[in-house]
Amino acid sequence: MLEPSSYAFRTEDKSILTIDSIGWQKISSTDYSFRGDERPDCGHVIFQYTLSGQGFIEYENQSHALPKGTGFLVKVPSQHRYYYSQQKEPWEIIWLNLRGDEANRIWDYVIGLEGPILRRDSGSPLIQGFWKLMDKVVKEKVTDKYTLSALAYEWMLLLVRTCREQSKEISATSSTIMEKAKTFMREHYPSELTLDILSEHCGINKHHLCRLFQKAEQTSPLSFLRDRRMEAAIALLRTTDTPIHEIGRQCGFDSPSYFGKIFREYMSMTPKEYRMKILEFPYSAIYYE
Repeated sequence: MLEPSSYAFRTEDKSILTIDSIGWQKISSTDYSFRGDERPDCGHVIFQYTLSGQGFIEYENQSHALPKGTGFLVKVPSQHRYYYSQQKEPWEIIWLNLRGDEANRIWDYVIGLEGPILRRDSGSPLIQGFWKLMDKVVKEKVTDKYTLSALAYEWMLLLVRTCREQSKEISATSSTIMEKAKTFMREHYPSELTLDILSEHCGINKHHLCRLFQKAEQTSPLSFLRDRRMEAAIALLRTTDTPIHEIGRQCGFDSPSYFGKIFREYMSMTPKEYRMKILEFPYSAIYYE
């Protein structure tokens, strides 16, 4: 069974993502305080998460409480301070510090989408992924830098994935409406669909439907529809001998010229060129998600 502990790894190899340190700790002293612009150990990024109790972080002149289920992402050096203030119970935390260009890039990406303060349940894939990584270090005694790098990449993918899911959370009712709209477009993409037709089918205002799509999918309903039409057209071009103009019509494009224009935007070539370039593009289907 795992117990609070911490581990550090040192290597001169700067070419790969590396784990700087990983740990689980219970803090009860107010001496616990770290400033990102005063630390001697620079050049890494930090993920820290509260299991119980509460700590605090000052970030860009704002103070944030860090109760159970919250965490933060920071880079060292940067302007921040995280610390423990006397509470009724200790501040129980887990952390993962990483080094490497890819870690810095992912931190910038996630902070840009979600901000430096994260909220995740203890059973979320991100936190369970941390425990998997901790288990590898503690129980299996994994110290090889390449194995650790692969495990760190796997964990960072969970960070990106859960960040995207957090950024597009919508209510159960809205999610049902979204699925209804997407199913309708997948089934009727050859038809002449408009926002009015789609919103009427879903029983909501078209402006509200557009807002839902933007929040959940970061795109518009009509862009989603166009992706489905292009997927169908690409598959037909490669798997049938149907004339190109007929494929465009079957997939909901108004005219051959419009079909050609949109196809070039997606594939940087004409439908005919794609059909001929079997060796360069040996795909029976291409999906846009």
